[in-house]
Amino acid sequence: MSNEKIQKANRRKFLLLLVLMCAPVVISYSLYFSEYKPESKHYGDLIPVTKVAGKGTNQIDNTILRMKDFHGKWILVTVDSGHCDEACQSKLYFMRQVRLVQGKEKHRIERLWLINDDVAPDAELTKQHEGTFFVNAKDSEILSSIETKEVQTKHIYLIDPIGNLMMRFPENIDGTKMGHDIKRLLHVSQLEH
Repeated sequence: MSNEKIQKANRRKFLLLLVLMCAPVVISYSLYFSEYKPESKHYGDLIPVTKVAGKGTNQIDNTILRMKDFHGKWILVTVDSGHCDEACQSKLYFMRQVRLVQGKEKHRIERLWLINDDVAPDAELTKQHEGTFFVNAKDSEILSSIETKEVQTKHIYLIDPIGNLMMRFPENIDGTKMGHDIKRLLHVSQLEH
């Protein structure tokens, strides 16, 4: 092979190598500037992370319950009046069912109903949702961590094992999709407890 042919072959190899090395950068910039957003797989809405702290009175045994008592657990949270209308009962139902479908991982999830007034929940309702923490949080700082008063009663929220409010589920809940989100979070979370 002549010297000129070797130089041409080397130049082609160099150009091919240069194109291969620059391609990921060019593709990433073009996707960024075209504002490409891949379809998300999660059902719940990620919200700005907020540390949830405070305490309230547990309605079942009249003890003080602090948010730090839940450290190491995922917490499904709803905020409603003690009167608990149909929407409230629906949220409690979905929280219970989503926890149950997690099977052997359900021990990693707690359910918390923050009651935003002085009305005690109906005894039948507390019996139906045994295992849920019914907490009077009317004047507690816990409620100030969860969005605005107008919005907080419309959603089920999720608090991570280190006490951060990080997700909320849509108003008209699809229990199956919510269950898949929780299952995925439990699967990928590596927090030891």
